[in-house]
Amino acid sequence: MRLHGKRALVTGGSDGIGLAIAEAFLREGADVLIVGRDAGKLATARDALASEVKGGAAVETLSADLATGAGIDATVARVKASGQLLDILVNNAGVAYLVSFETVSEAQFQHSFALNVTAAFFLTQRLLPHFGAGASIINISSYFANKMIPNRPSSLYSLSKGALNSLTKSLAFELGPRGIRVNAIAPGTIDTAMRRKSIENLPAAAQDELKAHVERSYPLGRIGRTGDLAGIAVHLASDEAAWTSGGVFAIDGGYTAG
Repeated sequence: MRLHGKRALVTGGSDGIGLAIAEAFLREGADVLIVGRDAGKLATARDALASEVKGGAAVETLSADLATGAGIDATVARVKASGQLLDILVNNAGVAYLVSFETVSEAQFQHSFALNVTAAFFLTQRLLPHFGAGASIINISSYFANKMIPNRPSSLYSLSKGALNSLTKSLAFELGPRGIRVNAIAPGTIDTAMRRKSIENLPAAAQDELKAHVERSYPLGRIGRTGDLAGIAVHLASDEAAWTSGGVFAIDGGYTAG
């Protein structure tokens, strides 16, 4: 087991990409703390993950809204109270407002940055005293930072994920001398509840065009599944990636290759 004895924190871990990564970490022997807003979803996730626990590893949950200072405080306090150093941090919590530029509200802008950027920045900063030697930070970005889809407005989301990519690279430089590695995973379109919800808000014609675009644009012929990201996350979290830092890894079925 590649992560045996390591302790991981996964934000936004109650469903979607975060849950798949937490599941993979548990299979590889890590203790995992998943953080999310919805206590009910967290309880369901904990029950589902219980069967994946290997080699004495444990799964814990914490209900906290990381778009708020109180949520960040609660998460840091939980890590500190454990009395154990943290080996892996996955900044996955996020929100996608895929609305046209001219209709973006100030509330949407502030919430997007609070969860997609500010939470990753200050949670990482506040956890610095609690990272173990050789710790790995993994930020979940998006191909939307660099490539767009016709009829799917993404100015706000793309802006926030571009900021996260820049944070990844700058922290790789700043934290490298401490032995902390920082990388990002930039998924292509992944079939998650958040994606399905965002698509439901699009006009029917735009939904049809999006479906056709996926079929003709992804070299592997499909969008991603949450489990498609598990392998790279485990690799970046493990000692196999001991000399890997500052990378933004496109896991997108070849979409951004062209």
